[in-house]
Amino acid sequence: MARDEGVAVATRETIGFIGLGNMGAPMCGRLLDAGCAVVAFDLDADRVERAVGRGAAAATSAADCAARVDVLMTSLPRPDDVDAVLRKAGALDALGPGSLWVDLTTNRKELLAALATEAPAGVGVVDAPVTGAVDGARNGRLTIFAGGAPAPVARARAVLDELGTVIECGPLGSGNVVKLVTNQLWFVAAAAIGEGFALGMAHGVDLGVLYRSIRQSVGDSFVARHDAPSIFAGHYDPSFTLDLCLKDLGLVEELQVGLAGPLLLTDAARAAFGDAADRYGADAGELHVAKRLEDDNGLEFRLDGDWTAPWEVTDE
Repeated sequence: MARDEGVAVATRETIGFIGLGNMGAPMCGRLLDAGCAVVAFDLDADRVERAVGRGAAAATSAADCAARVDVLMTSLPRPDDVDAVLRKAGALDALGPGSLWVDLTTNRKELLAALATEAPAGVGVVDAPVTGAVDGARNGRLTIFAGGAPAPVARARAVLDELGTVIECGPLGSGNVVKLVTNQLWFVAAAAIGEGFALGMAHGVDLGVLYRSIRQSVGDSFVARHDAPSIFAGHYDPSFTLDLCLKDLGLVEELQVGLAGPLLLTDAARAAFGDAADRYGADAGELHVAKRLEDDNGLEFRLDGDWTAPWEVTDE
């Protein structure tokens, strides 16, 4: 989006959006609210219908979506889904000369490099994975890690700036390396916070006192501020599943190859999330990694408060 004195101005380019899940749908909605012309596609017809209700045009397939747009954006759960959409479903070959593909997926950099070499001549490619959860997607407060050549990244920013803060990370694939590092640290903190709650409560400290102390100390973190309320509310944030945590931790493990020594905290977090998935199922909310400590120690991490679920946050 170009901006004039703080007012969003819709780009004249037509945007294709494939993947209307927990993150994709609100990102697509942000673009529609900004006045962008958007062509939307998802395998779930109900999701497409909801996007149409907000002003999008419906594509009949991934290839149809790619063929009708200037900028194609994909927001998919995992690298295999990107491969299926771009290669098997024909979206990559359908891109027209001079178009741009922006992948918002947390992806494998080698796959991005391969797809870029297979793209039709004149097609630009940018990797732009996002962080900031569902509430950040709804409110345009995501952080977006952009990788690619300068010209495609500059063109992508005209759209990405409407979704949040863009950090230019370097060549194609570097956006995903940065995103995976941020998730690596996030998962370590998420695995640790339940251990802190359990340790304090086991020695007689009230959970509310613990939480206030963490928030006002060196123990504060995004996990404490954003994620702990989902533990207190008892739903453990089903908008991001243990399966997705393990997918990202698997991609981090691939990046670890070649390092001189083990990443002990990262490996421990991977084991903790794997244990949570074994206990509660891969589709359980990410913060079941903390529920393990409740169940093992006969504790309840419940705290009264106005804990608005991330997928219900609507304030701008």
